[in-house]
Amino acid sequence: MLSPDGKFITVSGKLDTHVSVYSFEKIQAAIQAGRFETKDPYGIPVLSMKETLHKQVQLGLGPLHTQYDSKPCVAYTSLYVDSQVVKWDYCEGKVLDKIAVHYNIGHLMTMEGDSSDPKGRYLVAMNKLSIDRFVPVGPLHPQNHQLIDISNDKMQLLYDMPLPLGEPHYVVAIEASKLKPGVRYKVGTDSRTDKPHPGAVRAGEEHTEKKGNKITVYGTLIRSHITPETIEAEVGDEITINLTNLERAQDETHGFTVSTFNVHASVEPGKTVQVKFKADKEGVYPYYCTEFCSALHLEMQGYLLVKPKGWKPGKAATSAGATYTEADYKAQVKKVADTQAVIDSVVGYVTSVNYKDFPDVVNMMDDAVDQLGKIKDAKAKADDAAKKKDWSQATLWTEQIWQYQVKAADLGLRAKTYLEQNGAKKAR
Repeated sequence: MLSPDGKFITVSGKLDTHVSVYSFEKIQAAIQAGRFETKDPYGIPVLSMKETLHKQVQLGLGPLHTQYDSKPCVAYTSLYVDSQVVKWDYCEGKVLDKIAVHYNIGHLMTMEGDSSDPKGRYLVAMNKLSIDRFVPVGPLHPQNHQLIDISNDKMQLLYDMPLPLGEPHYVVAIEASKLKPGVRYKVGTDSRTDKPHPGAVRAGEEHTEKKGNKITVYGTLIRSHITPETIEAEVGDEITINLTNLERAQDETHGFTVSTFNVHASVEPGKTVQVKFKADKEGVYPYYCTEFCSALHLEMQGYLLVKPKGWKPGKAATSAGATYTEADYKAQVKKVADTQAVIDSVVGYVTSVNYKDFPDVVNMMDDAVDQLGKIKDAKAKADDAAKKKDWSQATLWTEQIWQYQVKAADLGLRAKTYLEQNGAKKAR
């Protein structure tokens, strides 16, 4: 293992109690001068150990893997046979501290400990055995990772982490601030290609196409609604369902299942997925969201109606789908007005404090505004349908408005709670 400053090389093995620290400067000097002790069977020159050695330190039984601290000259080595971690000074060649681990440690990891800029603070011991460390549930015991505080002179065990993995091995730690993950997909993205999905649609564009025995659905997901609410097919139809998650919050994943046909999907914010199956048995089968996404999660469902092949409605049969009345429309309008009052109240609080000093809240508010911005088009369609006394369309479009409001209200309430918990102050 090369030291962070590039000056020393640490070599160790289970069958020697010592760790040998070689000077890279001495190695280069010997090579430049051509001072070789011998050659190996393949003709490769061999340097003298004594001439290139900086220090040799006796650490304990079974020294194996070494990592480095942010403090100069401080290293940590696992002792496989002793089941210990040893802290030592590779410049002076002396042991500083030891701590017992459970048991037979192989590799270990300090924070960015094999880079040129170690971060120190913590060490993770990756032990091959746990034996009596955890309550056994059978002959197969978990492996044991242990978190150790190395910020002070003496190491301190903080936490045991049982893991169901075979022989924990080489790993690295990366400072979280260096990770720049995507938090949401651009709406309509195919996560496998990171390109626009051909099955993606926006709110209001949902539709179903039927060609022969092939049915293709272009639907959307948003708290707490699956559009379309019903899908009709006949036995033997091949069904393809495209679903776009319209959420913009980074943690609002929706699930989708038609469990009878073993169809399951995870749909992250902005992502479009496609599922395919054959409707090989008649009946009414629910489909629903499998992620608890909001207080109205249980309403996020629909029904697949699979009719017998060649089925025709009788005289007594009615068309599929609900029929709404003017009273239903007015009730929905009232619900929208009541929800808007909640939104206005939350917005009043958020804008009365220094919310712009909190980046997470700014992002939540941007998402909320994005949702509210979609209401204009939906309201125009609802108003137009109401003028024509088409109460079904008027009610459904008003329901869509409410869906946008619920999303915005949820974001606003989360922002309000965040501000209250993090000491927001009155705006000047």
